[in-house]
Amino acid sequence: MTTASRRQNLLKTVPGLLISGFFLWYTFRGIRFAEIRTLRFTRPVWILGVLLFTAASYTLRCVRWHAMMRSTGARFSTCARVLMTSLAANNILPLRIGDIMRCFTYAGDLGTSPSVILSTVLLEKLLDIFTLALLFTATMGAIANHAYRLAAQISLAISAAGLLILMFGARHLEPPLRAFFSRHQGSAKLAKLEHWVLLALDALNRIGVLGSLLLLVQSAVIWFCEGMIYVSAIALVGLSVDRVAPWLAVSFANLSYMVPSSPGAIGPFELAVKTSLTAHGADASHAAIFGLAIHAWLLVSVTAAGGLIFLAHRFQTPPHKPLLEDVQSLPAELP
Repeated sequence: MTTASRRQNLLKTVPGLLISGFFLWYTFRGIRFAEIRTLRFTRPVWILGVLLFTAASYTLRCVRWHAMMRSTGARFSTCARVLMTSLAANNILPLRIGDIMRCFTYAGDLGTSPSVILSTVLLEKLLDIFTLALLFTATMGAIANHAYRLAAQISLAISAAGLLILMFGARHLEPPLRAFFSRHQGSAKLAKLEHWVLLALDALNRIGVLGSLLLLVQSAVIWFCEGMIYVSAIALVGLSVDRVAPWLAVSFANLSYMVPSSPGAIGPFELAVKTSLTAHGADASHAAIFGLAIHAWLLVSVTAAGGLIFLAHRFQTPPHKPLLEDVQSLPAELP
């Protein structure tokens, strides 16, 4: 990565940090430290639920990605190591470096090309966004007026139709799409869109219809486990909310990653959790600190797990290039 590229990436990072700072200020404005101190563990037994559902959620993510990569012959242990390492990198490095590392740095470990890995990353994101959009639409009533609710339902219907078309018609879509893009050449953005769409189609072709349906079911189970982390944590601290609150919080908070900000979506995540919980009866100060605490747990647990897996592999299979050299050799963004 050249000095000019590093400078350009730094300039891209600074606005994200400023956005995160603004969201944190907006979330915690007017909240006194004494109010924050009143939030404490009331039912410690629910710590077990937080731990178990966190482990289940990320284990199932590894299972799902291995299913996407099965046609390449990659082993589950390798897929799990690469996925957890990339998630940890996404939490601490800017510009989704973890996803770029998964495609380029670890292509040799996985025994396939970066484009094949990229196709699975795109499919993974599509499945997650669809599942979260479905959950958000089902639970958003308390925070949105009729117009916003209608817009969300229309967006969900379009994304659902698109996903079903991709799943059941991937083999038939590729020729007309190639013809369409060939008639509209000349735009760099359109060329990138063509590249990504065809990669997603390629991933679905390799997985097949039954495999795609299984991935959809796995995605639903993954996000159920993620939601149960919130259910367990809310029970742990005794927040006074209804049964809808944790499911709105998990969908809204994870969709907030789409807002440009610092690594880990610090700021937008906390505001999304606070908004979700206060709409369902929680005290504003408790909801804000709960959002910060649950986000800290997710960031620390995933980053620690990924970091330990990364270090263990480095010690077991030397020699390796220094990590900084690996990062500097990556492209500035996904192709």
